[in-house]
Formats: sequence, structure tokens, C-alpha cells
Amino acid sequence: MSLHRVSSMSSHEHVRGSSPARSEHRKMSFNPVGTWVPPAAKEEPVGAFEVSKTRRLVQVAAAVVYCLFAAGVVFGYAAIKPVLVDEGVYGEFCADVSSINAEATTTCYEQELRLNLMFTTAAVATNVCALPVGTLLDRYGPRVCGLIGSCFLAIGAIFFSFASQLPFDGYIPGYLFLALGGPFVFISSFQLSNTFPQHSGLILALLTGAFDSSSAIFLFYRLIYTASNHTFTPHRFFLVYLIVPICISIAQTFLMPKNSYKTVGELVAQAEDPSNDVHPIDQHVSDEGRLARLREERRQHRESVVSEITSLLGRKGEEGDKQTQAEERKKQISGVWGVLHGRSAFQQIKSLWFILITLFTVIQMVRINYFVATIRTQYEHLLSDHQKAVQVNNIFDVALPLGGVIAIPMIGLVLDNTSTLFVLTLLVSVATAIGILGVLPYLWAAYANIALFVLYRPLYYTAVSDYAAKVFGFHTFGKVYGLIICLAGILNFFQSALDALTHKNFGGDPIPVNVMLLVMALAVGVALVGFVWYKSRKLGRDRLEDEAEGARETLMPEPNGEVADR
Repeated sequence: MSLHRVSSMSSHEHVRGSSPARSEHRKMSFNPVGTWVPPAAKEEPVGAFEVSKTRRLVQVAAAVVYCLFAAGVVFGYAAIKPVLVDEGVYGEFCADVSSINAEATTTCYEQELRLNLMFTTAAVATNVCALPVGTLLDRYGPRVCGLIGSCFLAIGAIFFSFASQLPFDGYIPGYLFLALGGPFVFISSFQLSNTFPQHSGLILALLTGAFDSSSAIFLFYRLIYTASNHTFTPHRFFLVYLIVPICISIAQTFLMPKNSYKTVGELVAQAEDPSNDVHPIDQHVSDEGRLARLREERRQHRESVVSEITSLLGRKGEEGDKQTQAEERKKQISGVWGVLHGRSAFQQIKSLWFILITLFTVIQMVRINYFVATIRTQYEHLLSDHQKAVQVNNIFDVALPLGGVIAIPMIGLVLDNTSTLFVLTLLVSVATAIGILGVLPYLWAAYANIALFVLYRPLYYTAVSDYAAKVFGFHTFGKVYGLIICLAGILNFFQSALDALTHKNFGGDPIPVNVMLLVMALAVGVALVGFVWYKSRKLGRDRLEDEAEGARETLMPEPNGEVADR
């Protein structure tokens, strides 16, 4: 999920003010919908140097721990699904009880569809939820968002725990609330990367790893459920899970910051702004000596703050120059950096840059979530062996969170050192390989498919947001990237149609649907890669022509034969 990377990068971007001698650093915004919220309502951020180092360390550690238990638990659906089947969840929808065997290890069509709808609804909510989370976070701060998230998690756990006793279906709303709570808790933690600016990348990597690993919570529960001979039921588990939102609420109330920490750009602007030495109240002070003393005290205070900020940010000079050079190198390597920077969000959205990446994102997200929801039933048909399908499912449950953690450093290296064209080509190639492996009826193909899938999933999410930042820029990033993910999330409801198609039209055979998704993804992927290849070449030629034109203007000879710098 490269939104984390982008958030960190955006703190360095600055916007020119009206004065040419001064630049103001852009505030990092988590709001994907822009200026819906009145600026006056926003909470002022706090400088990390104003909070003790120990407290900041504890805040980061607490966030990593509660994200591990809450941020993305719903994506462990493949692990908890066998437990739900064993408990007979939605078993009443099977008209013929003989369609479920004595051990309840397989499902009928109606039951399968209901269970997968539960996950589909949660996956859609997780993506669409980014819109209100960003709005509330910008307006009310991380503490309010964290408390809202803990409330959603508690509601979801209660619904799921007592679902079998409710007069209505409590499983879908229960899973939905668990999905809604995750983004509120997770996204509100991003700002903690500013607690230690020198280590912001490490903090974001820890939070990202916690998110990816959180899907293992349901895996551990299933292991306990099996070891307890099925006595540790979902009712008991989700009652115990209520400890998580309670602890998050306590941490948000007594430990976590009410307002977001200031970004690097805001800290630098604060350190460089001498206007803080002057205060509006000065005009009411008639004693010149007293006024001079007040301003001197403010100046000394500002210098003290500058010293603390400098200590927080680390040494300047060569390290700062190296960082700047590294960022410039990344821009040059990208090949498409800035192609639509400065355009309005509407102009960007109607461009092929947006349309193609959105189509690609929609198809890939449907493929990813469809595979997560149906991996066991797919391989039961492909391998014609229930036990082997269970074995594949078990390996997938372990590999999914593990792959996310392993992929983090690799993803950073790929995105920072290769062009956007290369990254997109890699995405399309790996997605195609996954599609081919997904229709082969061999155990080795299943394992190879899982290995590629668990590495591809985090790369895909990160690469899409990285593409949005490089192509569209940070000023419209929230709106444009938010719209991409929101549309992809909403269209994930097509997953239910794919389930129906697989079971009703193809008798449970997943190959036709997988082939259809493979062809669609390949067609859109090739179009996207071809478009970016053409545009990046054209952009490269234009830059070379601009540089050559600049060189000719510089070396233009004057009539007297001397070379003039124009």
C-alpha cells in the first residue's frame, strides 16, 4: 500500500507562496475528498520535539501492536471460513441437507455465496471507507478516528459473537463493522511516522507490516479452534477479541496524540519563520524597553525551538544534499514524473492516464479478492481432492501475511530504482503468470501461484499509489487516488456475480471465470503499458529538446563574435 510511502514523500513537497523569497511547505493531508471540510475546523498539528522521546516510542510501539490485531483482520477470511462452515453458518440456506457432508467440510452453492458476500461487502467497505476516514482525520485528528475505529471493531465483534442468537443475519454486518474499524485505526496511525522524522520510513514499514500480518489473527484462531476440539467457538473468540477495541480506546484516550504530528515540511517552516518574534499584542505595548525584552524572549525561544527541531531532523548539509539528489534521481528514473502535475483533478480524471490505471486496478482488485474468498473451493475442483485443497488453503493462510512482510523491502527497491514503465510491465507479467498458474490442475502450480500471489498483492497496491503520486502529483493525490480505490472497491461487488457464474453456469469449475479475468487483465494491462511506453518516450524527447534549446540559447554568439549567455 504505497499510500504510506506517498504520505511520507508528500511531507517534503512545498508550494510557492506569493513572495519569491519564501516557500511554504505543504501540509500532509489524509483527506481524499479535498476541501469538503472548512479549514477553520482543522486541528493544529503538534511538533514531535514537544513530546518526550519515551512517550513517542511508546506511541509507535502501541500503534504497531494494535494495528497487528485490528488493521486488516478481515483479509484473513480464507482462514476463518472453514471455521464458519464447520459451525454451520448459513447452512440453513442449503435446501438439501445432503449437500453438506457429515463433517461440514464443504458447502452448497447458497451457503458459499452468502459466506463470500460477507467478505466481498467487507472488502468494498475497506476501500470506500478511505473517503470518510480522510475527512474526519483532517478535521478532528487521529484520536477521534482511533476511537471511532475501536467502536466499530467492538460493534463488529459483538454482532459476530451473538450472530447465531440474533433474529436477523448478524454475520454480514458484524464482518462489515470489523472492516470499517480497520481503516480508522490504521490510517490514523500514519502521522506517527513524523514522531521520528529520521526513521519515518522504518515506522511506516512497521505499520505496513502490522497491517499485512493482521490477517494472521484468524489463522491463529482457527488453530486454537481445531486444538480445542471445536469448543472455542466464534462466540467465545469474538467475546475475547473485545479486549482489542477496549485497549485501543484506552491507548487513544491516555497515550496517543489528540492532533497529528507536524510533518518535516511544517517543522522546517516553523524553524525558518522569524515572524514568530513579532506578536499582534505588541502594538498595545507602549514601553519600548519592555517591547524589546518581549521580542528578545521570543527570539530566544524560537532559537531554542530551532535547536530542538534540528536535533529531531538530524544533521543537515551533506546528508540533506544527498537526500535531495536521491529524490531527483528517482524522478528522472521514473520517466513519467510530473506529466500531469499542475492540472486540475477533473482534467486528470478524464485523461487516459487515469482511465487505464483505474480499469487495471478494478480488474486486479476483483481478481485478488475473488481468489482470497474462493481459494479452497477452486482447488477442490482443480485438484479433485479435498485434502489437498485444505493443504493449499492452510499454506495460503500462512503465506498471505508473511508475503506482505517479506515484500516490503523488495517493493521499496523496485519503486525507487526502476522506471514506472518497468513497474507496470512487471505487474502485468506477474498477474499473467498468476492467471496461468491459477488454471493448472497441479499441486506444484498451486504452490507457485500462492508464492507469486502473496508477493504480488502488496506490490500491486503500492505500485498503484506510487503511479498516482508520480503522474498526478500530491496536490490532487487524495481526490484522484481516492477515486481510483473507491471505484475499485464498489465494483468488487462483481465478485458475487463471478461466484454465481462459477457455481450455476460452470458447475463449480473456476477455470472459465479465471480465464475471463486473465484475458481482461492482460488486455487492459497491455494497453496501459503501451500507453505509458509511448508517452514516456515522447516525454523524454520533449525534455531532451528543451535541454538542447536551453543550451543553444546559452551559447548564442553575439554580432561581435563573443558568446553571450541568454
